[in-house]
Amino acid sequence: MKPDPNKPFNNLPFLPPKDFSETDVILKQLIKTHKALAELKGYSELLPNKDIILSSITIKEAKDSSEIENIITTHDELYKSLILRKNITKPEVKEVINYRKAIYKGYNLIKKHWLLTTNIIIEIQKEIEGNSAGIRKLPGTKLINDKTNEVYYTPPDREEIILNLLKNLEEFINSDEDGFDPLTKLALIHYQFEAIQPFYDANGRTGRIINVLYLVLKNLLSEPFLYLSGYLTEHKSEYYRLLRNVTYKNEWEEWVVFMLKAIEETSFRTLNLSKKIVEAMNETSEKIKSQIPKIYSKELVEILYSNVYTKISMLVDNKIASRNIAARYLKELEKIGIVKSEKVGKEKIFINSRLFEILKSQ
Repeated sequence: MKPDPNKPFNNLPFLPPKDFSETDVILKQLIKTHKALAELKGYSELLPNKDIILSSITIKEAKDSSEIENIITTHDELYKSLILRKNITKPEVKEVINYRKAIYKGYNLIKKHWLLTTNIIIEIQKEIEGNSAGIRKLPGTKLINDKTNEVYYTPPDREEIILNLLKNLEEFINSDEDGFDPLTKLALIHYQFEAIQPFYDANGRTGRIINVLYLVLKNLLSEPFLYLSGYLTEHKSEYYRLLRNVTYKNEWEEWVVFMLKAIEETSFRTLNLSKKIVEAMNETSEKIKSQIPKIYSKELVEILYSNVYTKISMLVDNKIASRNIAARYLKELEKIGIVKSEKVGKEKIFINSRLFEILKSQ
């Protein structure tokens, strides 16, 4: 029976969906998506400094994913807050940084257990929100169109039902017995989680982290390198339209193809972003070697690219130089145009303008 947008969808069906199959259209797109994803995985595994690239990608994802929820922060205030943690006062910036922490927390839990469980999902949401509210126990959650104030969906509202749906979702995530391609399953899982809406807040952000953790779980990526939030932001209206079409019209094919195309396109973008950062690092290394060779070290360049902003203490903490020498190093790097200094309060920080522009433009 077709659900009523104004009534809780307590009859949300379990996964896998009945009468769903991987059509020729889905199978054709799967070939393209797997190829793009495999190219990204192969490149990422050959990186000598993948943690640095991963750091940049997770910063970008945290910002893009939060923007879908209308949590807006500028690139500059985000990067400054990451380096000057004691000065984080703006709620929007805190939420973006919490999201990034949640990515790493989820990734570490996946590596430890090689399962994606309800408890891990709860831990991810807890990290994003910074509270322990947990699974919804009270009714009243409705998804409303911001422009028209029209209710377009009311998720299940009884804790017992929500927990049963999550149990089914967990079994579906961690089983290979259904015969579906893992990327098809990712689309089904993402729909189901968004339909359950198990938390009072941060369901969308939690669901987007689940996407990349599932790719790691299924060995389609070695690290959480791929994030769909930028693509989903660009296609926001289509994304929500297709979610609703699954709920109210049982139209799965178009939804699955949309998610597969999102993964394909984002794989290309992430590969391109990674290559640009690596190219910039290599050129920075050559510039330091040729103009100020006495201060060059691989570790110094990696510090410059681990964050958009660098400060003296980072060089000291990583045993690259003592405080006085570290200050001189950064001053010499500024002279040849690799960094630019800026005073924030009593502290001097140094921006890697090239990395900033790469991340901002992608």
